[in-house]
Amino acid sequence: MKPQECCVLIPSLSPDERLPQYVEELRKANYGLILVVDDGSAQEYQKIFERLSQMDGCHVLHHDVNHGKGQALRTGFEYIMNNTSIKGIITADADGQHTVPDTLKLTEALSEKKELLLGSRDFSLKSKQVPPKSRIGNRITSVVFSLLYGQWLPDTQTGLRAFHTDLVPAMLKVSGNRFEYEMNQLIFCANQKIPMTAIGIETVYLDDNKSSHFHPIRDSWRIYKLLLGSFLRYSAASLISFLLDTLLVTLLMLWVFEDRDIAFLGITFASEALLAVPIARLFSAPVNFLLNKNFAFQVKESKGAVWRYIVLAVCSLVVTTLVFGYLDHFVTNGFLHVLLYVGVQILMYMVNFRIQKAWVFPAEKV
Repeated sequence: MKPQECCVLIPSLSPDERLPQYVEELRKANYGLILVVDDGSAQEYQKIFERLSQMDGCHVLHHDVNHGKGQALRTGFEYIMNNTSIKGIITADADGQHTVPDTLKLTEALSEKKELLLGSRDFSLKSKQVPPKSRIGNRITSVVFSLLYGQWLPDTQTGLRAFHTDLVPAMLKVSGNRFEYEMNQLIFCANQKIPMTAIGIETVYLDDNKSSHFHPIRDSWRIYKLLLGSFLRYSAASLISFLLDTLLVTLLMLWVFEDRDIAFLGITFASEALLAVPIARLFSAPVNFLLNKNFAFQVKESKGAVWRYIVLAVCSLVVTTLVFGYLDHFVTNGFLHVLLYVGVQILMYMVNFRIQKAWVFPAEKV
């Protein structure tokens, strides 16, 4: 996409001289619009915004008080949607960490496809500019995001992003007023199966990132609360179902069924395990379904969810029963039966989460 067809949207709080310098360079790149959102900066910073508003091709919006980066982005999205014919939006930070060549790199890669482009910095050990706390924090977040949402994003904290304006109505629905908005945007795209493409950019950290308004504890809590929200709820629901399931299996194996082996297709199984697991699951599965639907994934309407859950439950039951029955053949101690069952359940845990999130209880399309 050409720069003339795009807007660079810059949320800003208490900027310094790096913001006017960045805007001047963007003007030379012939962007159709440079939109700066003053997110409630103090009076002493208004001279900078006045200078920006006098530059050709640059428009400044103001919040009377600080609402946060997420709300500043939504304010910009609304303005672009209601007042321009812009085709592409590139969001960038105001602290000088995004260069114009990198902004142009995302612009050139932007098309009319429904996708989110992410300017990704290098967080590998060979990159010497990255502060250790930023490297560790970003890597942990990338790993967690990959495990929960199935896509590796090398830089989940980047503010340099681009997308076609067709996505603006959807982006306006993404929740979060502060830094957590950007993580929620990634989660939203993952749930809606909107492709996300990482594009390598220069890694710039000025003065050990001291100019950032990111609060390490407060904003990290908001981000991880969103990132881990459904998983923690799923974990709580699974724990309740797991305790019920394990209790029933233990009671059935220790006091109901006789301890003896049976052979099938040349493989020896513990008969009590083959009987106890299905019976226990008949009671725990309905409880788990209701908890996941109403609490973990918070789905109001999901047509066919019951049947998808039954298919998954049956497949999971078969795998769990066969694996447990085979391994339990080698166990003689009663308490070890329980430990073995716990181990098999944990192995199935993450697989079931991903399948339920993506297939059984998918997010509603917007």
